Amino acid sequence: MSAGSSEVAQAPRWAVASTGILALAGLGISIYLTVAHFVGTQALACSDNGAINCAKVTTSPESVILGIPVAILGLAFFLAAVPLFSPWAWHSNDRRIHVIRLVAICTGMVFVLWLIAAELLIIGAICLWCTGVHLVTFSLFAITVKVVPAMLDGSGELVSSDD
Repeated sequence: MSAGSSEVAQAPRWAVASTGILALAGLGISIYLTVAHFVGTQALACSDNGAINCAKVTTSPESVILGIPVAILGLAFFLAAVPLFSPWAWHSNDRRIHVIRLVAICTGMVFVLWLIAAELLIIGAICLWCTGVHLVTFSLFAITVKVVPAMLDGSGELVSSDD
């Protein structure tokens, strides 16, 4: 059997269900933020003054990276996350899928930490919608780092998992 298709342990049902729901929630929020980016801040149902100021965050220079709006980057991330966190991907015996999921969510979490730092230290405001994406990403990260290494076990042998 090739390295990519060696068997892995089955993920606990709670992890499959919760990450699927979280990925869809992240996609929904990302779609909303992307639409708001293109139609204008009037579409944001969020405070626009004080410490909670979605308009200030979503129109700041930090809301664009390498010419790409952060909202579109988030949308692209969750468009990839939905299939990676689907039941079909979780039940795959292809180790590469689980490794890709782990690498993707770790990368997403690093990006989220940078965005939180930008909100707090550079922009001086917090966007509630962005915070929703950050919480979804952190939740996906926490579940993934708990479940995936146990599934892979490093030796390539099936590992038992409890629901």
